[in-house]
Amino acid sequence: MEHHAPDDIVVQVNAAAVAAVDERSSTSQIGDHDGAGNAGAGMTRRTFSESYKMRHRNSLVFTKWQVALLSYQSLGVVYGDIGTSPLYTFSSFTLPNPVTEDFLGILSLILWTLTLISLVKYVLIVLDADDHGEGGTFALYSLLRQHVNFKGNMPVPVTRLESDINLKFHSDGALTPSISVLSAVQGIQSRSSSITQGAEAMFADLGHFNKKSIQMAFSFLVYPALILAYAGQAAFLIKNPSKLSTTFYSSTPEPLFWPMFIVASLAAIVASQALISASYSIIRQSIALGCFPRVTMKHTSEKYEGQVYSPEVNYFLMIVCILITVGFKGGPEIGQAYGVAVIWVMLITTSLITVVMVIIWQVNVALAGSFYVFYTTLEGLITISLLYKIAQGGWVPFAITAFFLIITLSWTYGRSKKNEYEANNLMDKQEFIKTVTMSNRVPGICIFCTDLMNGIPPIVRHYVHHMGSLRELMVFVTLRSLPVRSVLPEERFLIDKLEPFGVYRCIVQYGYMDNQNMDDDEYVASVIASMKEIAENEDEIMVMDSAFANGSTFVLGRVILKMSNNQNCFKRFVINNLYRFLQKNFRSNIASLKIAPGKTLQVGMQYEI
Repeated sequence: MEHHAPDDIVVQVNAAAVAAVDERSSTSQIGDHDGAGNAGAGMTRRTFSESYKMRHRNSLVFTKWQVALLSYQSLGVVYGDIGTSPLYTFSSFTLPNPVTEDFLGILSLILWTLTLISLVKYVLIVLDADDHGEGGTFALYSLLRQHVNFKGNMPVPVTRLESDINLKFHSDGALTPSISVLSAVQGIQSRSSSITQGAEAMFADLGHFNKKSIQMAFSFLVYPALILAYAGQAAFLIKNPSKLSTTFYSSTPEPLFWPMFIVASLAAIVASQALISASYSIIRQSIALGCFPRVTMKHTSEKYEGQVYSPEVNYFLMIVCILITVGFKGGPEIGQAYGVAVIWVMLITTSLITVVMVIIWQVNVALAGSFYVFYTTLEGLITISLLYKIAQGGWVPFAITAFFLIITLSWTYGRSKKNEYEANNLMDKQEFIKTVTMSNRVPGICIFCTDLMNGIPPIVRHYVHHMGSLRELMVFVTLRSLPVRSVLPEERFLIDKLEPFGVYRCIVQYGYMDNQNMDDDEYVASVIASMKEIAENEDEIMVMDSAFANGSTFVLGRVILKMSNNQNCFKRFVINNLYRFLQKNFRSNIASLKIAPGKTLQVGMQYEI
């Protein structure tokens, strides 16, 4: 099943959940009532899970001129990173007494790397593994999840979120701005003893490009331009070997120095913003896949869903960029760290694309295996050659990755334990019916906000145990965001009836620019209006009107995990300290909802696992 998980509330759905929902779908519910002789015979409508399914998104069709324009626009966004690489590539090498053969060897390595990895692997092969026009490591993973039944006890939603084709690890977004901007500003070093360093954190939107435009831009402009640039720098160094540390600006003719300095600085800023924006997208994808705690995600464009901004991520990158720039005090050391970060992404991409070849593209196993062996060997040799750089700055991406890995693993482990507890303690149908039937029913509407599409969460049992009563109308509400700017009012709600009488399930759909406002009676009135459309008789409608007139209450669950003493101390530390810290300091799943405080009741419950 294809669907998009929202930014702040992750809808957890898997095949088993869909099947379970179909068992309690609207059609089957109506059939049961019809068997009892109630009105509504002959009523048919789509099952709840069928309504939930996302429509397939067809690829946009572009004219030749539009493709050419997109190719031009992709130069800064997609190829801003590799396009500014001549600023620092040669200067990253440290050679005691370089000779002609050294520079020709470096040039040969650069040209073959551009050809085999950038052109053949990425432009001609990897770009075809897009997830409906979306690229990157997490998009590859999301694509595979739609075709592979991964084993595990944590239901992770399949998502399709916008991302740039150059998405890297978390650490890469911090390294690229530092090295690109610093390398550009370092041009002053070759003309003045006073070194000016600066970096400005700004946001640049990620554009939407098709594969043909990206392939055209690289094949006919970026690739030839890089070859000429590196060949020219190598020719200059053969005659001026002492200028290795300032290759780019030293090879620039005197009259063109300052214009080149300005252009290079601006290009470096564009390249930096491309990777900063990519960091927003990869964090967003991580959140949607349930692998990272929630942070603020703001959409900056009404036209493109993928253009997002995260204040927390932006400030984190700013601090890390400053620390890296001040700590290394120069471009070459940052270059060492950058190279180590990139090569590990290449190895991961090679592994994922090989699986895509075999499972999705159904390429001959021998051919896919040859691809894997060739590129793993090539990139493995590059990795081995970079090992000595770990002590010279290459440890930075490992340190940043370790930081994010601790967060990711702690969060994932905590969520898996939470989901495991809820799966084992869900209220079954008979227990829920008995609980509702035996509870005192008071006038009004009770809206339970939950991220579960299937089943009754155990917090409802906890709520009834302490409150001793339930409203006459109960609605379980789950939110999801769609990859559209706005959802039409008539498509906002998906309603299903549960047992016993007066219990409903509702999925509320929002576009990325919709205001998730629930703080007035108009929102509840809209829910009631949608519920009336599936009402079977006038008595049911009267109950809805009466409940609405008596007011509504939003019940929000707050779960606290506690690892029992029966578990080992490391697991207890992860759950009781790390996961709980992340829970308290990152955004909760209801942080984006705008609900009137006077109508909100937050129920806390401790899960002892």
